[in-house]
Amino acid sequence: MRLGPRPAALGLLLLCAAVASAGDAEELHYPQGEHRSDYDREALLGGQEEVDEYVKLSPEEQHKRLKSIIKKIDLDSDGFLTESELSSWIQMSFKHYAMQEAKQQFVEYDKNSDGSVSWHEYNIQMYDRVIDFDENAALDDAEEESFRQLHLKDKKRFEKANQDAGPGLNLEEFIAFEHPEEVDYMTEFVIQEALEEHDKNGDGFVSLEEFLGDYRRDPTANEDPEWILVEKDRFLNDYDKDTDGRLDPQELLSWVVPNNQGIAQEEALHLIDEMDLNSDRKLSEAEILENQDLFLTSEATDYGRQLHDEYFYHDEL
Repeated sequence: MRLGPRPAALGLLLLCAAVASAGDAEELHYPQGEHRSDYDREALLGGQEEVDEYVKLSPEEQHKRLKSIIKKIDLDSDGFLTESELSSWIQMSFKHYAMQEAKQQFVEYDKNSDGSVSWHEYNIQMYDRVIDFDENAALDDAEEESFRQLHLKDKKRFEKANQDAGPGLNLEEFIAFEHPEEVDYMTEFVIQEALEEHDKNGDGFVSLEEFLGDYRRDPTANEDPEWILVEKDRFLNDYDKDTDGRLDPQELLSWVVPNNQGIAQEEALHLIDEMDLNSDRKLSEAEILENQDLFLTSEATDYGRQLHDEYFYHDEL
């Protein structure tokens, strides 16, 4: 049976795709290191429909909702937003929208509306049919074999997420399947899955060579290509915290799981750098309202999206 290329197979690369897309977004957001506020508003407000809705809000209503959000970010109620408070709020926003998306997907996958998503329903939603591979029989075609491996990994993650061993995943288990980085009981599975893929010598660590995969320098080249230099820098400066030349399981986790904390901290620092008028390294309500457009094209308000979500601006949050 020939499977052929299937775009839906990308769904099996949840963690890798998340990391890659984060990198692509960073390049678009900061081309050549320069911040593009127009990209914030155009690409990240949430689509044309939400852009139109944003424009319809009166200045007074924007002002009112923004002040409510500022109040909620200010955890200690001292009238100022610190880097830590901004970072915490942005991380909370990331998680909120990830959970909302997973809940919407759950309804789509739960074909018979019984409150759980079975492996059968997952396959129907992803591929329009049930796919069942033999775990012990490799396929001759390289592309088909790659898909088989990805599908089997997806099945293992599905089974791990199913804590109660029921016929399918309830909502909490489905969230664990879609976002294992957000659920404690999936952490060990994520680490072991990464080790199985990258730890070629089985020593429980990932060396720089294993990190780079199948790359081998062209013998005619004087130096490595740019992308390899970037990856080496990430290995040495971002992931290998104890500088021992290899990634242990916890360091490995920081590589394979999207690092929302780092993104949030960067955005918090960016906002303070741009909006802190008196150089006290924190933002007052007046400073934010003075730079309202910048704040509304940042991750602190999810590019203005939070002004349309009562979860964020409602007084009882």
